[in-house]
Amino acid sequence: MRFLLASAVLTIAVPTGANAQETPSDLGVIIVTGQTRGYVAINSVTATKTDTPLINVPQSVSVITREQLDDQAAHSLSDVLRYVPGVTVGQGEGNRDQITLRGQNTTADFFLDGVRDDVQYYRGLYNLERVDVLKGPYALIFGRGGGGGIVNRVQKTPNDAGSFASGRLSANTFGAFDLSADVNTPIGGKAAFRLNAVYEELNNHRDFYDGRRFAVNPHLAADLGGSWRAGLSYEYIDDTRVTDRGVPSLNSRPIEGYRDQFFGVPGVNRTTLQAHILKARIDGDIAPGLSVSTMALYGDFDKVYANVFPNGPATGQTGSVPLAAYTDPTARENLLVQSNLLWETRTGPVDHRILFGLEYGDQTSANQRRNGVLSTSSLNLVNPVFPTVTFGALVRDTASTVETVSAYVQDQISLGERFDAVAGLRFDRFDIKGTDFQPTPDRPFSRTDEKVSPRVGLIYKARPDLSLYASYSRSFLPRSGDQFLSLSTTQENLEPELFTNTEVGVKWQAWPNLILTAALFQLDRTNATTPDPSNPTLTINVGKTRTQGLELSATGNITDRWQISAGYAWQDAVLAGNDFVRLAQVPEQQFSLWTRYDVNERLGLGLGVTHQSDQFAAIRTNNATTRLPGFVRGDAAAFYDLSDTVKLQVNVENLFDETYFPDAHNNANISTGAPRNARLTVSARF
Repeated sequence: MRFLLASAVLTIAVPTGANAQETPSDLGVIIVTGQTRGYVAINSVTATKTDTPLINVPQSVSVITREQLDDQAAHSLSDVLRYVPGVTVGQGEGNRDQITLRGQNTTADFFLDGVRDDVQYYRGLYNLERVDVLKGPYALIFGRGGGGGIVNRVQKTPNDAGSFASGRLSANTFGAFDLSADVNTPIGGKAAFRLNAVYEELNNHRDFYDGRRFAVNPHLAADLGGSWRAGLSYEYIDDTRVTDRGVPSLNSRPIEGYRDQFFGVPGVNRTTLQAHILKARIDGDIAPGLSVSTMALYGDFDKVYANVFPNGPATGQTGSVPLAAYTDPTARENLLVQSNLLWETRTGPVDHRILFGLEYGDQTSANQRRNGVLSTSSLNLVNPVFPTVTFGALVRDTASTVETVSAYVQDQISLGERFDAVAGLRFDRFDIKGTDFQPTPDRPFSRTDEKVSPRVGLIYKARPDLSLYASYSRSFLPRSGDQFLSLSTTQENLEPELFTNTEVGVKWQAWPNLILTAALFQLDRTNATTPDPSNPTLTINVGKTRTQGLELSATGNITDRWQISAGYAWQDAVLAGNDFVRLAQVPEQQFSLWTRYDVNERLGLGLGVTHQSDQFAAIRTNNATTRLPGFVRGDAAAFYDLSDTVKLQVNVENLFDETYFPDAHNNANISTGAPRNARLTVSARF
């Protein structure tokens, strides 16, 4: 019944100019809300829900364009975000995207065309035009969560200017390969249909690792006449892969010499996902200077993962590793509707772009957990024999419903040639009700939070191409966490966690296709919780944390033939008043550089470097906390146009065969970096 209702809503309600996804500004795109030039994004809808030049957004924003995604041969969000300083990629227990932004760890601060996409899974890139990374709290635009920032994926849209088709075939030296297609055709002059699809076989350097993913995304868009436009998109995802939680630690460092060793059980460690995502939008002008937009999204997700994993440090370099196991199925339905009214007006010499918005969400979740019983509780490093596993009775069985209602207003104010301001407030009502069926007897739980989140920014335009800004923003996270699986008796009586960000920065469009940015920030988190280093399934209260940092970036063209995307971040993330307690997975220093130089019209060369300094796998509360050593990884690429329609590309990852540990989940689950490997891609467009 829910699916039928959502479909009915979607066919008449869908997003618009104030909420729309961003696409290239090519002639014929039915809904145009963003511009990119090579690696450079000129404007964004994501940051303000209005089409705004990035130089006029008073907060740090990183954009990874389709051209850069292709040049880097990125195949996952992890591939993308490793080149975004200020963002640390987490292991996600081998079954989901998980990141840390400005010291705030999250599995839920992901969005799709500005709509919440908070289920735990691996997101694809095959149907994307760009990826926007917004730093700092953005509750005014996105509501709860997003304490350190958010990641928004912007989908490709249909184009009515003409038919085209493209395809890509890619394979790497580990045996992984993928085949993708992108087909577009106009329909009757005022509509267009676009189909994106991908099939992937997964493999890497780890023993027993494999998987496959299939996804398809048909998308229909139409010009309804006048200023009115609409779109309807459906995406199906089928993903299965090995759940790999990496290697254990030894003496508070990642164990070495076991880069490829699998610490799960073949045939048991597996995660599967089936997802249906239906998205619709409509937008248009209802009067001069007055436009309306509505978007609705329905998502149905069924996910199961089972894993055996290291449950503590190794006893020695040739000793043994303790193991544990569990299985965890989750079902989630999301119904999310946004509607925005944009009023462009003038009061005396002052121009206003006033956004009024309403948002409704209904999210139902069911989750269970069964712990595994192992035939042996450890794995011998000298003679590894995988144990047998049986999964026992339920230890967790929870069902919950979250209903959210939000209203917000934002005014983008132009105070003449030199000054702009952005100010707004958002009201959120977050209502959760649920039942813990295990352990018996049944325990119902509920809590309602009502919060107001402000955002204020001031922009001084020293020149048309140079802006200085200062901003203040706030967000909150209810005690049910980013996946709202349960509330303990204690948590039911606690206020949400609060995030407050103050920031100053400068943005300089040095040349038409080169943008330089710098930002200084302080992000305070109060009522803070974090995974317990001694038991990562539990959380502990740590009070107030503070992350202070500097972010620098340079993106665009140095010459007509030379493009770069470079960034640096310095972050100091600690428990407020106690510098010994360091936040998890926040390296003090990060640097990245990706550059492409076109030697001539057919040949191009690419080079990439990423650096992370030491980081702690979990919050450091004592000297036993595992420290991941810093590393520098080099990547390279070569591009050759065989003809006007066929292109050949080779990417080499870890060019100098560095041994490194890029990420972790906790003190005992640490990912190993892949050795030197190469990927060959052949693409064609007709």
